[in-house]
Amino acid sequence: MKKLIGRQQELSTLQAVFDSDKSEFVAVYGRRRVGKTFLIRHAFRGKFAFEATGLANATLSQQLTNFCIALQKADSTTTYTPAGSWLEAFQQLITYLERQNTSRKVIFIDELPWFDTHGSGFVQALEHFWNSWASARTDVVLVTCGSAASWMLHTLINSRGGLHNRITKRIKVVPFTLHECEQLLLSRHSVLDRYQIIQLYMVLGGVPYYWEEVDTGQSAMQNIERITFSENGLLRNEFTNLYRSLFKNFERHLSIVKALAQKAKGLTRDEIIQAAKLTSAGSTTRLLDELEESGFIRKYSPYGKKSRNSLYQLVDFYTLFYLRFIQDTSLNEQYNWMSMLDTPKYRAWSGYAFEQVCLWHLPQIKQALGISGVQTTTSSWRSKGAENGAQIDLVIDRRDQVINLCEMKFSISPFTIDKKYSAELRNKIGAFKAETGTRKSVFLTMVTTFGLKANPHSTGLVQNDLAMDALFVS
Repeated sequence: MKKLIGRQQELSTLQAVFDSDKSEFVAVYGRRRVGKTFLIRHAFRGKFAFEATGLANATLSQQLTNFCIALQKADSTTTYTPAGSWLEAFQQLITYLERQNTSRKVIFIDELPWFDTHGSGFVQALEHFWNSWASARTDVVLVTCGSAASWMLHTLINSRGGLHNRITKRIKVVPFTLHECEQLLLSRHSVLDRYQIIQLYMVLGGVPYYWEEVDTGQSAMQNIERITFSENGLLRNEFTNLYRSLFKNFERHLSIVKALAQKAKGLTRDEIIQAAKLTSAGSTTRLLDELEESGFIRKYSPYGKKSRNSLYQLVDFYTLFYLRFIQDTSLNEQYNWMSMLDTPKYRAWSGYAFEQVCLWHLPQIKQALGISGVQTTTSSWRSKGAENGAQIDLVIDRRDQVINLCEMKFSISPFTIDKKYSAELRNKIGAFKAETGTRKSVFLTMVTTFGLKANPHSTGLVQNDLAMDALFVS
């Protein structure tokens, strides 16, 4: 088995589940390709009493046959025939498990949502299995997993039916940090430096499966060209499959992310409804919750604003890259990613993508600032005055009476603050202080790839200078 990178907290939780003195019902969820199944198999290797994986787009009969085959594999001493219903199938499983003389009976059902075909009665049978048998025992560990976020959240985790409050542990598997991506590459003897790793992260995000495609003998630019634009590149046609696998009626989710892709700072709920041509009913809120829970968008309140003024912002790296560069290209045209480097389109995207890298690594930024133990709230801010147009993408408001105004800049060399940009920064700080009326100390914090190049324009202006290495802390 391959080495497991990171996931120490998740492993600890799963170990505690196994060591528990009661039956446990675990729901593991997260976006496609994030490594959920690999994590579970690593945590419980050699301990499964039963393991089954749902079939995509299969009929009830096919799913029952699939379940029977899994049961036959687990119990070669008995001859099984496919059950006529899910109630009967789970009863077969109970009969098998009751014959097992083990202290813990670990059951792993992967891609659980796929078993729930229309009118199949699967959910009711699962409820009956847990409520009438497993929960009454002390030796059952039922681990369920699925990428279909809408099903996992609404049918299982937040169920209002027979599975209400039955989940004893929920584990959301999130994408890797920069540190974990670096560890993955080092395990493959990569010599790519951190600047190139950040370039890859701006396209791939922290999805481990995507990083497995990285050729450690190629540069970041070569890898991006091959993985995203070549005919057989993994991410050339991943976009629709990604959303289809996660969400029922995924077209509505796509309409939201495409609307958000047009506005970097984000949109309000009402603006999304208008741009995506959605209804204002509760179904829109559900769509937004599903996208947020799956890590595609984030909801945030501008500095000093109430939650009703919240904005939704597209933050999934691959989605941003796909909509900006891939969707309008044809397989028949020659595409050279290297030729994009000096274009305004590339500069706009790279600046925004680097900001998102920084926002994804807020704990690392706080650690570098020495404020990990300080209570903080984070937001963005935009000036009310149309004449100056000042905006700050990351405001860290601290309980120790300090506010960090963070500027994030992506560059190929140490960043230089010139006279014009210095005046712009001073204008931002002045406008922020004047419009918010804050009495806290305001520190200007620069987060760049290679740090600042000291000059008279930066001296006395910048209180904190963080280079990209700060983002790689574990």
